[in-house]
Amino acid sequence: MTRGTAGPAWPSASPPPAGDGLSWELSDVAELPRVRDELRRSHVAPGSPDVRDRLVLVLDEMASNALRHGGGAVEAVVRHTGDAFLVAVSDGAAGTPPTPAVDRDPSEGGLGLYLIAELSTAHGWYADDGTKTVWAVLPPR
Repeated sequence: MTRGTAGPAWPSASPPPAGDGLSWELSDVAELPRVRDELRRSHVAPGSPDVRDRLVLVLDEMASNALRHGGGAVEAVVRHTGDAFLVAVSDGAAGTPPTPAVDRDPSEGGLGLYLIAELSTAHGWYADDGTKTVWAVLPPR
């Protein structure tokens, strides 16, 4: 799972168009419990608890990565794409692509990007105006 190169795992690509949803401006990982709670209680992800749990997990992994390894202001969003959900997190580290852990013992962590890729139907990242955005599309079921 952590062997090989990280290049193809997170392609440089734009996300699909998305509509309404939730957004958060974040500055510290201590804010993530509140964000997880707000997402669980929102109407953005109606339906099964499993869908909400996946959205919370993906948002939490992306946001904690941005807060720990990114730079500048961090913005996180969860939006509808029509038939799925878009989770996107932006930070100020435009020159640093998402890099899945390679050759690391799983007990040391660093498997979040692999997990997000497994849970999503599409994922990628792009840089624009000094901001990097990492995104994933999750199915509604």
